[in-house]
Amino acid sequence: MNSSTCGITSDSAGGYGRVYSPFYRQSASVLAGDTAHSLISSKIHMSSINDILNRARERAEQQGFNFSGEVTPAEAFELLQHTPGAVIVDVRTRAEWDWVGRVPGAVEIEWVEYPEMTRNNQFVAELRAQVKPDATILFLCRSGVRSRGAASAAIEAGYSAAYNILEGFEGDKDAQNHRGHLGGWRFHGLPWYQG
Repeated sequence: MNSSTCGITSDSAGGYGRVYSPFYRQSASVLAGDTAHSLISSKIHMSSINDILNRARERAEQQGFNFSGEVTPAEAFELLQHTPGAVIVDVRTRAEWDWVGRVPGAVEIEWVEYPEMTRNNQFVAELRAQVKPDATILFLCRSGVRSRGAASAAIEAGYSAAYNILEGFEGDKDAQNHRGHLGGWRFHGLPWYQG
C-alpha cells in the first residue's frame, strides 16, 4: 500500500504533510491526550513540589532553623524525582555507609569523621567541589540531627536551597534501643543498598 492510498501526502521536503488515515487520527488524538496528560501531570507535580517546599519551610521556621526547610523521607524522594538539580548529600560516616547502607546516587560527605567523630573541617570545601551552588540539596544522616548542621553550614556557605531530611536513614531508636523500626529512609521503603 503506498502513501497516497492511505491518504498521506508528502511535502516538498520529503516529510509527511496532512495525514488522513483514520488510524493516524486515532493515534494523533492519543498522542495529544498523552501530551495533555503530561502537561497536567507536570502541573500536579509542580503544585505538589511547591506544597512540599512550603511545608518544609514552615517546619524549619517553627524550630527557628536558618536553613531552607525540613522534609520527610517520602517528600525528599518526591523532590529528588521531580526537581531538576535536586541531590541527596549523605553526611553519615564512611562506617555507616559501608555497614548500614547507602542511597543510590547520593553524594557522600562525612559531617563528622569516624572513628574520632570529630567535625570534618573540609565539609564545605568538599560540598563546593561536588555540588553546584544552585542545587536543591537534601541532607541525610542517621536520624536527622547531623544533617541539620550540614544544611545550616550549606546556607552559611552561600547555598540557597538546603533541606534536612527528617528521620534520617535509620530513624529514632525504639523501646529496645534499635533503629530502623520507627522511621527513616530505609523504613519507608525508599531506594537503598547494602554498602
